Amino acid sequence: MVEAVRHDKTARQLRLLSDALDSGRLGPVRRLVNTLSPAEIGNLLESLPPGERTVVWGLVDPEDDGEVLLHVGDDVREGLIADMDPDEILAAVEDLDIDDLADLVEDLPDTVIDEVLKSMDRENRERLEQVLSYPEDSAGRLMNPDVVTVRADTTVDVVLRYLRLRGELPDHTDHIYVVSRRHQYLGRIALQSLLTHEASTPINELLDDEQPAIDVEESSGAVARQFSDHDWISAPVVDDNNILLGRITIDDVVDIIRDQAEHQALGAAGLDEDEDLFSPVKRATKRRLLWLTINLGTAFLAAGVVKQFQGTIAHIVALAVLMPIVAGMGGNAGTQVLALVVRGLALGQLAASNVRVLIWKEIRVALLNGLALGLLLGGIVWLWFGEWPLALVIASALTINLASAALAGVMVPVTLKRMGFDPALAGSVILTTVTDVMGFLSFLGLATLVLLH
Repeated sequence: MVEAVRHDKTARQLRLLSDALDSGRLGPVRRLVNTLSPAEIGNLLESLPPGERTVVWGLVDPEDDGEVLLHVGDDVREGLIADMDPDEILAAVEDLDIDDLADLVEDLPDTVIDEVLKSMDRENRERLEQVLSYPEDSAGRLMNPDVVTVRADTTVDVVLRYLRLRGELPDHTDHIYVVSRRHQYLGRIALQSLLTHEASTPINELLDDEQPAIDVEESSGAVARQFSDHDWISAPVVDDNNILLGRITIDDVVDIIRDQAEHQALGAAGLDEDEDLFSPVKRATKRRLLWLTINLGTAFLAAGVVKQFQGTIAHIVALAVLMPIVAGMGGNAGTQVLALVVRGLALGQLAASNVRVLIWKEIRVALLNGLALGLLLGGIVWLWFGEWPLALVIASALTINLASAALAGVMVPVTLKRMGFDPALAGSVILTTVTDVMGFLSFLGLATLVLLH
C-alpha cells in the first residue's frame, strides 16, 4: 500500500515536472523540486532522462545536494558529480554525518577527497578514516561515530546540564549511552527517563543493560535483522574489547532493507540494482551482454538434449508442440522455490540443520502439484490428440520435472551461497538450465521408451 502511494506520487510529480519543463519556465520547476525531501528529489532524478535530469539537478537547493546524492544509485550519482565543480561538491558534502560521508567519499574525485579531508578537523578526519577502514558490508561502515556518552557515577542533573551545554543532539537520538572510564559500553538510558526522574537520581539506577551491542564486524544484513526483530531506533556498535565505537540508526537500516529488496528483484535477472534506468546504450549493453551470453551457453545444453531425440520427434510431431510446456512449467515452479530459498538465506532462516527438511517438504509439494497438473494436462492432451499413451507420458514428465525443479530450487542457491557466490544473481541462470534439461530429457526420454517400443 505504501509503495503504491509512493509510485502514484512519483508519477504525479513527473507529470507536473514534464509540463513545467515543456513550458520552458524554470521557476515552477524550481519551486516544485524544492518542496520535496532529498529522498523524493533523488527518486525523481532517477526517473528523468539525462537531459532533463541535468536541468533539474541544477535547480536543486545547494543545501540539499549532499543528501540527494545519498539517495540515488551509483550510476546516477556518478553522472551528477561529473556535472559539478569541485567547490560545489565540497560544499555539498561538508555538512554530512560521518557515516553518510563515508558512503560518498569513494565516488568523489581524488582532488575533492583531499580538499574534504583538509577541511575537516583532526577528530572528524580520524573518525572518517576509522569508518572507511571497515568492509563496505559491515556494521563498522554503517555506524556514525558521533555518539553521546555519559558515565554511570553521575546524576540526572549533571547529564541534563551536559546536554544543554552541547546545544544539539545527533539525529535519531533516543538513548544516551553509558560507558566506563575505558569507554566500554555498559548500557543505555532513554531520554524520557532523564526527563521524568528527579535531578538527584543516580544514572546507574536508570541504566538499561539489556540491549546487546552490535559487533563492528557484523554484516549489514545481520544488523537489519536485529533492528527488525527488536524494533530498535538506534543501536551501539562495539569492538572485540566492548569499546563503544559509534551507533547505527534506523534510517541507515531502511536503506539496507531497500537495497536488499532491489538486489533480489534485479539480481535474478542479472542486473545491478544501482544501474541507471536511463544509462547510456553502450554501458547497458556491455553489462547485460555477459549474462545473456551465459544464458546462450546454457541454452545449448538443453538444445543438445533435444538433438539426442530428434528421431523420436520426427516420428511423433506432437512432441515438438508439447515439450515446451513441460520445460516452462518446471521453470515456473523452480523460480517459486528459488525466490523462497534466496529470501530465507538473506534473512538467515536457512542453514545446514534445516535444509533437508525443506528439500523433503518442497519435493512433496512438487509431487502433489505434479499429480494434479499432470492429470489436468494429460486430460487436455488426450482430448487434443486422442492418444492416451502420449497423455500418460506428458503427465509423468511434468511430475518428474516439477520434483527436479523443487530440488534444484533449494540446492542451487544453497550451494552457491556456500561457494561464496551470490545466489540472487546466479541462481536463476542455473535453475533455468536444470529445468529445461530435465523437462526435455524426461518428456522425450519417456516418449522414446513408451511410444516407440
